[in-house]
Amino acid sequence: EIALEYSKRVRLVAREIIRGISESLGLEKDYIDETLNLENGLQLIAANLYPPCPRPELAMGMPPHSDHGLLTLLIQNQIGGLQVQHKGKWVNIDPIPNSFLANIGDHIEILSNGKYKSVLHRAVVNNRDVRISIAVPHGPALDAIVSPASKLVEDVGNPPAYGAMKYKEYLELQQGTMLNGKSCLERIRKGV
Repeated sequence: EIALEYSKRVRLVAREIIRGISESLGLEKDYIDETLNLENGLQLIAANLYPPCPRPELAMGMPPHSDHGLLTLLIQNQIGGLQVQHKGKWVNIDPIPNSFLANIGDHIEILSNGKYKSVLHRAVVNNRDVRISIAVPHGPALDAIVSPASKLVEDVGNPPAYGAMKYKEYLELQQGTMLNGKSCLERIRKGV
């Protein structure tokens, strides 16, 4: 019951953030919500436990990857371990108590035609403390076809950077390969 209630409330938060992203792109507030059928969108809960590792320099909690979907909301205990890549370097993201961390997913990058970038991130382990995180990715409906928003590619100088793909097919592509940076996103980039 608690997980169900949590899921419902987190979904409301995610949809509100997605409305803000839609407006920031110059689209109607509900454009993403309606175009990608978020009422029936995919929502997952991934609970991650990273126990202390005696040799953390030899292990990785989660390899570098970007998330499928539109937006991932993450909560974590106060033990660091999340890193994002910024200007080619890995940067620690220290947990902020009582907050969500929001990661932009691959499908916002696709829909925005690259104006927003999905976040390349990883989890590292330590030899002292248990790290716990709960990630809740939010995606379109499985049958939604995701492509750059037509309003964002109308200009001759701004062609679509990504091909259209059904969300379910993207998930199958991602789940069928090892986590490896943004390799799935790169496979649907136009001109690649």
